[in-house]
Amino acid sequence: MDSFGHVNNANYIRYAESARVNWIIHFAGVDPAHRAEWRELMTPTGTGLIMKSIKAEYKFPMTYPDKISVYHKLRAPPAASDTSLVLDCVILSHQHRRVAARTEEDIVVYDYRKAAKTAIPPYALDVFRDTWRLQEEEVRRARARIWGLVGEVQGLERETWDREDAVEDLGAAAGGKT
Repeated sequence: MDSFGHVNNANYIRYAESARVNWIIHFAGVDPAHRAEWRELMTPTGTGLIMKSIKAEYKFPMTYPDKISVYHKLRAPPAASDTSLVLDCVILSHQHRRVAARTEEDIVVYDYRKAAKTAIPPYALDVFRDTWRLQEEEVRRARARIWGLVGEVQGLERETWDREDAVEDLGAAAGGKT
C-alpha cells in the first residue's frame, strides 16, 4: 500500500506478471504431452518467454482489503512466424466489482541457447490458436447474449412506454401528483 492507503501501482504489474505465469503453466495441464516444455517456457534454460514491455492503465485506486481476479487473453491470432505475443490483461476488484487496471504485455519468445528471438514453438502455437478460437467463440456468444438482452429491454419499452395510453410517472418531481 502507498501512503494514501491505496494498493501501490507496482503491485498491479506484479499481479499481471503472476497471472501470466499461471496462464502459461495452465497450458501444461491442457497439453499434457508437452507439460515439460510449457513449464520450461517460464525458465531461462531453453525456449522461454521474456517480457519485452508492459503498459498499465489504472482505472481507480484499490484499497486493502480487496480480492482480485486477473485474466489474460491473446490480442491477435498467433502465426507460425511470430516471435512475440501481445496479451491483454484485466485486473478486477471484487470489492468494487469493476476493472481496477488493464495491462498490455508484449512477450518475446526467446531461445536462451542461441541468445536470440525465435518463433513460437509448434506445440504452443497449436494451443494458442485453439485458445484464440475459444476466445472468439466466447466473444460471439457474449455479444449474442447482450443483443438478446437489448431486444428484451426494447420489448419491455414497447409494452410499457410506447403505448398510446401510457402516462409518464414523474414521481417525487411532481410532488406525488399525476
